[in-house]
Amino acid sequence: MPLDPDAQALAEALDALLPGPLHSLGVDGARALAEQLGEQSPPPPPLHLVEQRTIPGPAGEIPIRVYRPSPETDLPVLLYFHGGGWTIGTLDGVETLCRTLSEKAHCVVVSVDYRLAPEHKFPAAVEDCYAALEWVAAHAGEIGADAGRIAVGGDSAGGNLSASISILARDRNGPQIALQLLVYPATEYAVERASWREHATASLLTAEDVLWFWGHYLRDEADRSDPRATPSNAPSLAGLPPAFVLTAEYDPIRDDGEQYAQRLREAGVPVIAKRYPRVFHGFFTMVGLLGKTKEALEDAAARLNDAFARPRAEG
Repeated sequence: MPLDPDAQALAEALDALLPGPLHSLGVDGARALAEQLGEQSPPPPPLHLVEQRTIPGPAGEIPIRVYRPSPETDLPVLLYFHGGGWTIGTLDGVETLCRTLSEKAHCVVVSVDYRLAPEHKFPAAVEDCYAALEWVAAHAGEIGADAGRIAVGGDSAGGNLSASISILARDRNGPQIALQLLVYPATEYAVERASWREHATASLLTAEDVLWFWGHYLRDEADRSDPRATPSNAPSLAGLPPAFVLTAEYDPIRDDGEQYAQRLREAGVPVIAKRYPRVFHGFFTMVGLLGKTKEALEDAAARLNDAFARPRAEG
């Protein structure tokens, strides 16, 4: 099945823009490209308040950006972690996405600028993201949020981080999480399933790119089996928050996310998994450019609203 017409046009534009696969650009080149792509996003929707802040982290201050759709207080909150292979990506790169999710789900969104590899290897990003979760739970009132209704979410590496801190929150008796929004999450290290082989040279993210990103993020081979890096290696997934797992058909790590969703189900975790056909990795953040992106954002907002409507956790 071919790509959707709008996805095909975008893939061709990306091919023309990219001098080569991401891994061939080097870290600085890949970061510059990500910034260039972010600048081409449509204007984001207006919100009641967008605020830049810093919060304490394990190795210094962590920049965050807080999005509030209205002056109401005690709104539910989504903690969002951007993608980019733990190596590239910024708060600006998911600005339009976070504004859109805040508006559609009528929730506060806290976007986290965690430390990036290779300057800060694993587990730096996980530690920052978990610290942000604890901060939101302890300071929700400061940002107009309800500590009893917290969701976590992210795309690609951000999906990986969302899954990882959900496991940590369970194991450390940390903040309760209402939903894991896992968008084509990288849940394990380079398992050669069908999607890995069939879409090894897909648009925007190739199998070689995936290995390149892992190489920058992990310290050594032993990290590949650490559940904080690869959540699928957790001995048990029982007792984790409900999850909405989104995957893209033309994505080398598609089957990783779908396998993780199946493991969650087998552990008794409520899961909704949806594969979006005829699009490639990265589509979720391409707000205003692809029809499937609009569909996925509507789906994500609906799942967030469902999760936030469940009986409240103790704040």
